[in-house]
Amino acid sequence: MKKNLTAVLLAGLLLPVLTGCTGSEKKTSSKGVDSAKLTLMKETFGKVDNRQVYLYTLRNANGITIKITNYGGIITSLITPDKNGKPGDIVLGYDSVEQYVANSPYFGAIVGRYANRIDKGKFTLDGKTYTLAKNNGNNALHGGIKGFDKVVWDATEISDSVQVGLKLTYLSKDGEEGYPGNLKIKVIYLLNNENELQIVIEAATDKPTPVNLCNHSYFNLRCADTSILGHSMMINADKYTIVNDELIPTGKLPVVSGTPMDFTKPFVIGARIDQVNGGYDHNYVLKKQSGTLSLAARVEEPVSGRVLEILTTQPGVQFYSGNFLDGTIHGKGNKVYGKHWGFCLETQHFPDSPNQPDFPNTILRPGEKFHEETIFKFAVRK
Repeated sequence: MKKNLTAVLLAGLLLPVLTGCTGSEKKTSSKGVDSAKLTLMKETFGKVDNRQVYLYTLRNANGITIKITNYGGIITSLITPDKNGKPGDIVLGYDSVEQYVANSPYFGAIVGRYANRIDKGKFTLDGKTYTLAKNNGNNALHGGIKGFDKVVWDATEISDSVQVGLKLTYLSKDGEEGYPGNLKIKVIYLLNNENELQIVIEAATDKPTPVNLCNHSYFNLRCADTSILGHSMMINADKYTIVNDELIPTGKLPVVSGTPMDFTKPFVIGARIDQVNGGYDHNYVLKKQSGTLSLAARVEEPVSGRVLEILTTQPGVQFYSGNFLDGTIHGKGNKVYGKHWGFCLETQHFPDSPNQPDFPNTILRPGEKFHEETIFKFAVRK
C-alpha cells in the first residue's frame, strides 16, 4: 500500500491551519506526530447492538479535520477551509449515532457487500441462483436490509510520520443478506499533510461471491448552506451505463458527447439536470487502465473556492445528485437537507455486474484479493 500517494496541488494553493472545529470532544486517547502536526483522537459515540461505538478525529497540519465512526465506517464530518480560510463541514450527516441508526440514506458510509443495485435481487454464480434481500423496490441496493453501513466494525488506530488513520475490519458471514461465502473486509482511512484522504479497501472470501465496496459520502462544498446545483464538475469518462426506469443498467454504454451526461469538461451541475429524468444517478465508465490510480472527477464551488479531486483504481464512479433528499431530513446542526443538497461520487464497479457478463468482473474467488484505492484531495482556488 502506498503511504504517500500524491496528486498535483493546484498552483499557489495553501490551506491555513484551523484553530478548532465545532462541537465538543471527550478525548479518551490521543496519538500524533508533533513534527508533522498530525493528530488522532478518540471519543465515545454511543452504542449499537450492545457494542460500543467510537468517533475518531483525524487532523493534519493544514487544518483538514475528519471524523469517522466505526459504526458503518461512516465519515460523519469533513472540515476544510474555504478560500478565505474559514472552516466548514463539506459532508452531510448527523450529530449522533442514534440518528444514523434511525434514518440515513447511507451518509458517509462504507456500503456493501455489493454497492449499488442488483436487478431483482438475484444473480446466478457457477450454476447456482442466489436470492438477496430486496430493499429498493424490486432490487437489492448497497448490500441489503442490513449492509455494511449498519454494522459495528472493529477499529485500530494508525499513526506514523506521514499520516494518521483508522483500520476497520468486519467479517460478513456466509449467507448474510443472501450472499455466499465468509467475506473478510478491511477498510483503511489515511489522512496526510498533502491534504489527501486515502481510502484502501481489501477483502478475501472462502467461497465465490460478488464484491463491490465503496464509500458513500454526500458532499456539499458550500457546507450545506444551499444546493449543489452551482458546483462545477468534471468527470473523466466518455461513456456511462444507461439505466431503465428502476435504475438498472441495460448493458449498453452510450457516449456522453452531445448529451446532458457530458462532464468531460467542467460543467455546472444544475445547468442541464432538468434534461435528465429524475436527476443524475448514473455510473460513469472512467477513461483509465484497469487498476491504475488516476483522476476520476474534479469538483469546484466558485463562492467558497473549495476544490475536491477524486482519484481511484476503480473502473467506474456513480454520480448521484441527491435526487431523493426531500427536506424531511434534519442533519448536523439541525440543517434541513433538501433536494440536490448533496452530491455523491461513489468510486465503484458497475451496477448489476453479476447479471451483466460484458461488465468488468466483480466475482471474488478463494485465494484472490479484492483491493481498491480511492483518494479525496482537498484544495482551494482563490
